[in-house]
Amino acid sequence: MCGVSLFRRVVAINTGVLFVAAVVLALSPATVSSDLTIAEAVVLGVGTLLVATVNVLLLRRVFEPLERLSHLMRAVEPPVPGSRLVLDHPVAEVASVADALNGMLDRLEHERQQSGRRALVAQEAERSRVARELHDEVGQTLTGVVLGLEGLGRQAPQELQPAIHDLQETARDGVERVREIARGLRPPALGEFGLRAALVSLATGVSDRTGLAVRHRLGANLPDLPPEQELAVYRVVQESLTNAVRHAQATTVEIALERRDGAVVASVLDDGTGIGSAPPGGGLSGMLERALLVGGDLSVTDAAGGGTEVRLRVPVP
Repeated sequence: MCGVSLFRRVVAINTGVLFVAAVVLALSPATVSSDLTIAEAVVLGVGTLLVATVNVLLLRRVFEPLERLSHLMRAVEPPVPGSRLVLDHPVAEVASVADALNGMLDRLEHERQQSGRRALVAQEAERSRVARELHDEVGQTLTGVVLGLEGLGRQAPQELQPAIHDLQETARDGVERVREIARGLRPPALGEFGLRAALVSLATGVSDRTGLAVRHRLGANLPDLPPEQELAVYRVVQESLTNAVRHAQATTVEIALERRDGAVVASVLDDGTGIGSAPPGGGLSGMLERALLVGGDLSVTDAAGGGTEVRLRVPVP
């Protein structure tokens, strides 16, 4: 019946139901006189209701794939790729629509992934450009200010020495802050020493800067990942640490990186107030987008002992 059109199938069902009803009526002792009696009216009504019920039940099986198709079209969400319609023995028209819908979802997800990767590449290139300008121009300018203040301090009167010293310290703090921002925009350790070294450097920097206790368990025999996957893991961990510092009121964070079931799994567990304290959108949406673009799975849940756990699973190519 899969090759039979929906129109012909409906006609066949209706014709079959009417034929069976006619045969039953012909073989049964029931009759209808010109003067319709109450008993005849009851038999006629019950028979009509029975025929209509059988017709509805049979047609419902025919149109059920259409209802499933409509439900899937409403359920498809961009952040949850991979939803496809699988039908058992659909009629030709429904099978054609389902195939067209699945093909359209394939093309849309592929194009969305490619355009998202292009956007991320452009974003990372812009981050690198801004980091270079901060380091080379703003950083050097502030360093020049520090050196100028040192020379000025040697020539200035004694009563101006404290003020000049304070300006020097402020300029030095500015230099360090600019360098931290530049490192956050373009993690140099990631490209030079790999993901493990970059995560250790990130954890150390966050701990030194904020006082947050950051522990890490990084597997020693991790497989090599493509650059875009390593960058996605790094950014997710970085954003998770930022959320732990800014929103979760955490005191301790643990970063784990391990190989498990053909994938690299990165997790960030803090002892803060939980996911309910994090503002919607923003960082969480960015992490989810990065995970999707590299074929990974991201989950953000409340930890069993309190706090938040961010887990990213990236398949090994």
